[in-house]
Formats: sequence, structure tokens, C-alpha cells
Amino acid sequence: MRIRIVGAGAMGRGIAQWAASAGHTVELGDVRPEAVTDALDFVASMLDRAAAKGRMSSAERDGAVARLVPLAEPWAAGPQVELVIEAVREDLATKAEVFGKLERALPASALFATNTSSLSVTRIAATLQDPSRLAGLHFFNPVPLMRIVEVVPGAATRPEIPALLTGLVEGCGHRAVTVADTPGFLVNHAGRGLVTEALALLEESVADPAEIDRIARDVLGLRMGPFELMDLTGLDVTAAVIDSIWEGFRYEARLRPSFLTPNRVVAGLYGRKTGRGWYAYGDGVSGPAPESAVTGDAERPVFLVPGGRPETAAYEEALAGSLEAAGVRVERGAGPSGRAVVLVPVWGTPVSAAVAAGVGPRERTFGVEVLPSAGRRRVLAVTAAGDPAAARDARAVLARGAEGDEPYAVSVVRDTAGSVAQRLLSSVVAVGCSIAERSLAVPGDIDLAVTTGLGYPYGPLAWGERVGAARMLELQRSLHTTTGDPRHRPTRWITERAALGLALTDPGTSPADCLG
Repeated sequence: MRIRIVGAGAMGRGIAQWAASAGHTVELGDVRPEAVTDALDFVASMLDRAAAKGRMSSAERDGAVARLVPLAEPWAAGPQVELVIEAVREDLATKAEVFGKLERALPASALFATNTSSLSVTRIAATLQDPSRLAGLHFFNPVPLMRIVEVVPGAATRPEIPALLTGLVEGCGHRAVTVADTPGFLVNHAGRGLVTEALALLEESVADPAEIDRIARDVLGLRMGPFELMDLTGLDVTAAVIDSIWEGFRYEARLRPSFLTPNRVVAGLYGRKTGRGWYAYGDGVSGPAPESAVTGDAERPVFLVPGGRPETAAYEEALAGSLEAAGVRVERGAGPSGRAVVLVPVWGTPVSAAVAAGVGPRERTFGVEVLPSAGRRRVLAVTAAGDPAAARDARAVLARGAEGDEPYAVSVVRDTAGSVAQRLLSSVVAVGCSIAERSLAVPGDIDLAVTTGLGYPYGPLAWGERVGAARMLELQRSLHTTTGDPRHRPTRWITERAALGLALTDPGTSPADCLG
């Protein structure tokens, strides 16, 4: 295929490298001729590096370079061009101007694709004389390494075009997911679950950014915590995406932005690129400060409250066994002794509710996370009535590992409905389920896009399924009942599948399946 790429910036040159390496002839044009020269030099250097590392042969490298064709201007005549991929700046007027010139210069048979990440594909197509020839083809940076592409048909896109683009993408070694033309498309939309809930936790002073990030990494198994991610991406970019998706979905509570971000954006606290964001960077400082040392009496006995609920029973048994293996005296019976710290396994409810129910003295009753930890970290939740000395002792006890094992890291957070990890997970799963229930993408594509594009250990639907639809429903109902916040309301997708015994990853039967 002969492909023309318009825009020789970071995305354009990445797409050029990807397509040329896969055997396609690639024309590269930009309004700045020097940008084309720089891009071709960059692509050649990347191909040199790939050959040096054995990822391609010298002959394959030479062939890819030979297939790169510089253009004097992006809208030069091109009778053999079959596909144009536009990768210019995110501005509707600019994209409309580019496609208008291309429509006049190229044959009607050439298909058009926009790499927009935030604009409506339908609105861009509407500026053309023939809007049916355009679709979205959203790549992620760096293109050769981010092996996922969103195929986004606009309202007027010809029905055969998404399949053609999917074939192209997958023929070049990437995975393609088809998604509706809605704000944020799929990956950016799905990613709002993590960051919006992290900001909500910070608003409520449940924990500071570093502690939330540690829990996200060590309990949930994310490669990077939400605040680290915002600093890497840039808060200016993240805040704009959060706002645009929330507004685009008509102020959906589940996607609600935080009041914390506007002032930080105005102050230039973008993250790594400005030297300061949620963390400081540069001059020997990079990222969060080390967590505080564990102090307190590690010999204090523990009374683990028996919840009598399937959501916590397995954890209670595992934690009791682990503590006993570490030499901790775990009390059993009707109630705690006068010295024991009381640990309450929570699932969607606060520790304060357990204190009110009389499970233990308020000054030495604390919460513990019940989600299985991806690393050696435990989480201790402290109520406003907790005794600091007792909390330090509880942290020291939870830090103990069995003989020969590394000690556990222990995060201390403010009591909240559920826990930090439960709220983050619930939000990730809920946003993914809301995408599925709106039929914006099929379940398999949602999970594929999130694991590939965002690097989560599981896609949101598969992650929820690991917990179980019934348990996820109980978590969301408890969070919603406790807080009264509509952002936590259970999704129809989870409610229905819990009732029917279907997996969250199962698309289920649709009316269309029953016709003919």
C-alpha cells in the first residue's frame, strides 16, 4: 500500500517508521520541509538501532529506508496514494484545512484517516466534500512500541472502512480495536477511572499522593501510580482530557473532575516537564520521598474481627495465618483483650461503622485491606478516634514477616468507605463496564486496549471478573450507600451479570443476535 502521512512530528515519524518497517511505501509531508528531513533522519536512526539490536536484518533496514519518500509539500499530487494518515496538531480548523487540500489533490479512491486523540472524528469528516471516506486511526506514542491502535468510524464513515483499517493495522503487527466516536475514544476514556478516583481520595485527605501511588503499585499491581502517571503525562494534558471527557458525556458523575487540578495547572505544576508536579524533580530529587520507618511495639497481640462475610473470610484466614507464622499472637474468641489492637477487614464500608457496631474500643480499632496484594504491602486505616500509639503498634505488627522473609511495607491511611485500593479498583472496573454497557466497544477490545495502551495488569472487565461480579456489586453498593456519591453507583453491566450468573467479560445476548 502507498500511504501518505501528513505531519512529521513525533506521531507522524513514528507512524512512518511503523508502516515502512511493515513493507508499505510511505510518503511523508509537512508544511515545514525541515521537519520532513529531521523526521527521516530520526526514523533512519531508529531503524539503525533496531538492526544493531537484532530486531531486523540489515536488508530489512535498508528496504524500510528505501520505502520512505519525502514530499516537498504535503498536498502534492499523488495518483497512487491509497491512504492518508493525518498527524497534525489537535485543532479542528487546522485539520479541516489539511483535509480540504488533500481532497483536492488526491484521487477520490484514497481513504483518509485522522490520528486525533481528542476531537470528534465526525466533526472533522463533516468538513469534507465526502465525509464517508474518513475515519479515526488513533496511534499511541511511541508508535513502534505501543502496539495498539484505535479504529474510530465517524457517523458517516463507509461501513467497509473500519475493517480495511483493522486489516492494515494488524498486518503491520499491531492490534486494532474498534470504538465509537465518543469523547476520549476507548483508552483515554477507560483511563479516567484511575486518576479521577485518585484525585477524589486526595480531596478527602484519605492519603497523600505518594501513599496512593504505593498502594496502586504494590496492592493493585499497577506499573505506575496515578500521581506518578499524571506527572509523566503532564497535568496540563491530563486535566484537559478529564474535563473534555466529563463535558462530552454530559457531566457524568462517574467521570467528575477534581477541584484540585485547575490551580495547579495555572501554577505550572505540570510534572516532570516543569520540574515540579505532585512530586519534585531535578537537582538530585526525583519522585516521592522515602516512606517513614516503621516504629512501635511489634509484640502487641492482635484481635482480627471475624466478618462472617465471603468478601473477607478468605483474607481473614490468610492474614491470621501469616501473622501467626511471623510470631504474632492472634487472639480468637468473643472479643479482644485489654491490650490487643483490633483489626477490621473492610469491604466497601468504613472502619467507623464497625466501631459503631461495637467490635472493639474506638481508640485501638483499625481497618485492614482485604484485596490480595500484588506485592509485600499491607494497608492500615485509622479513624479520627484512633490512638496514634496504638496505630504505630498495629503498623509494626503488620510489618512483621515470617522467619527468613522480608518485612511488609505498611501504608497508613485515613478511614474511608472500603479502602484506597478498593475505591481505585471499583472505579477502574465501573468505567470499563460503563463503556461496555453503552456499546462503545466490545468487552474483549476494552480489556485489550487497556492492558496494551495503559499497561494495567488486567483489563477492567477481566479485573472485575477476577473479583467476581457478585463481590464487585456488593463493593459498589456499599460504597454508594456509605457515601451517597453517585460516582460510586453500581453499573447496570455488573448488576445484570451478577443476577444472571454471567461473566463480566461476556458480551451476552443482544436483540440483534435474535433477528434472523
